[in-house]
Amino acid sequence: MRKEELESLVQSLMEAAKAHEVVDLSEKVAGLIEDMTYRMLFGRSKDDRFDLKSLIHEGLSLIGASNLADYVPFLGAFDLQGLTRRFKANSKALDKILEIIIEEHVQETNSGQQRHSHEMDFVDIMLSLMTKSTDTYDELSNMIDRTNIKAIILDMIAATVDTSATTIEWAMSELLRHPRVMRQLQEELNRVVGMDRSRVDETDLAKLTYLHMVIKESLRLHPVAPLLIPHESLEDIVIDEYHIPRKSRILINSWALGRDPKVWSDNVEEFFPERFAGSNIDLRGRDFQLIPFGSGRRGCPGMQLGLINIRLVVAQLVHCFHWELPNGMSPGELDMSEKFDLTSPRAKHLLAVPTYLLGVQHF
Repeated sequence: MRKEELESLVQSLMEAAKAHEVVDLSEKVAGLIEDMTYRMLFGRSKDDRFDLKSLIHEGLSLIGASNLADYVPFLGAFDLQGLTRRFKANSKALDKILEIIIEEHVQETNSGQQRHSHEMDFVDIMLSLMTKSTDTYDELSNMIDRTNIKAIILDMIAATVDTSATTIEWAMSELLRHPRVMRQLQEELNRVVGMDRSRVDETDLAKLTYLHMVIKESLRLHPVAPLLIPHESLEDIVIDEYHIPRKSRILINSWALGRDPKVWSDNVEEFFPERFAGSNIDLRGRDFQLIPFGSGRRGCPGMQLGLINIRLVVAQLVHCFHWELPNGMSPGELDMSEKFDLTSPRAKHLLAVPTYLLGVQHF
């Protein structure tokens, strides 16, 4: 599935390279991740009948909007800003789309179009848990219904599409700002993958140590969520002489942790992947220097899936193409402004000009 979507992206970029066209990398990457996610969940790429992504974006924006009722609770009943009304309309629209998708899967199964296990998508698997009667699944079948399936689908789309696309977008931005790093990454890809093979396979990723450093450094400077998901303290606790009362809401500032000079030395604002050479700092938050996915039992459950997608896409883009900024723009002129919301994508889309590097013309 990933191979097919990446092949489609590479082919479109090859056409752009032949025509010396400027590519909207932000748009290309967002479309790629969206299609990969939908194929995993629904068994097909984006359906033109629906705009799930925009509806989810709207819902997340409403959740993160400043609400007067948070400060003056009795105003909540009046919905002065219309947030509750808009959120209900958004939820209703999402529910309608997901009902259609689930019902189509049910109809396919009932009409005898049952897929083999290796062909089943996520919705197929979840629906099968509702109908299984074996002892292994009895407990699950009593726990899972359509409402659960819809909630899980929404969680997976919201947690996957924007986060992976934003991370790739920032990594490519930093590579464009630092041609030395891009060249070094291309040299590693040439050694591991070779110039006679266009496709970077998942089996190559373990050998691409510099790629791992590039992604870590990008996540250090540009965590997708500057503030991690809020937590609540279950009991009174003292940490480094700070008293935290029971039921306090805890917000972890991953952006500040990644830019702390006490941890990362004086060049903390510099994009320098080599700082991770020989380091045991990982992305699991073991020592809390780098926690873009959270840490411990409340860490992001989709971290590994997300990292595979991120590493594979960045590796593919850099292996097949050399990238330059348009209109003779120098690396230092690239606007790196952030758009602050629940996530922090680029304020402006990333535009670049690709040049195809390989001799092979097939993927």
